Amino acid sequence: MYTTIRKSVFPLVLSLFVSSFIIAQECTLDIGGKNGTMVIDIFQLNEKQQTVMEELRGELEITTKSLEDEIQKLFASHPQGTEAELITLSDKYKILKEKLVSASRESDKKLLETFNQKQYERYKSLCYEAVREPIKITPISYKDSDTPE
Repeated sequence: MYTTIRKSVFPLVLSLFVSSFIIAQECTLDIGGKNGTMVIDIFQLNEKQQTVMEELRGELEITTKSLEDEIQKLFASHPQGTEAELITLSDKYKILKEKLVSASRESDKKLLETFNQKQYERYKSLCYEAVREPIKITPISYKDSDTPE
């Protein structure tokens, strides 16, 4: 009986274990990072898109600086003498880190929303190559000469 249960449970446990590693992380552009020029080149951003990206980078820089200051203040001022205090500190830190990730994701999404179909397909292709899940948007159609090739 033990062998029968073990044989039926093992595939389930194995599939849960494997699927936890297969779940892809979200694919980011990281426009707030150092690779802004690479984003422009890879996706052949037109002037309007480059302007949007620079505006988003500026906004993200301000948001990031503010959240990083909050993190520094948290570490400097929060009591860390007991396990309970450390757990509370960790919980507060996680919230701030999630805000940083969320701000970065929203900036990436706003830039992606300026992509045409060809640019978005290139983005998705690169994401799949990197085993990442693309941010879902609806590409726009350009009707003027600013369409990236």
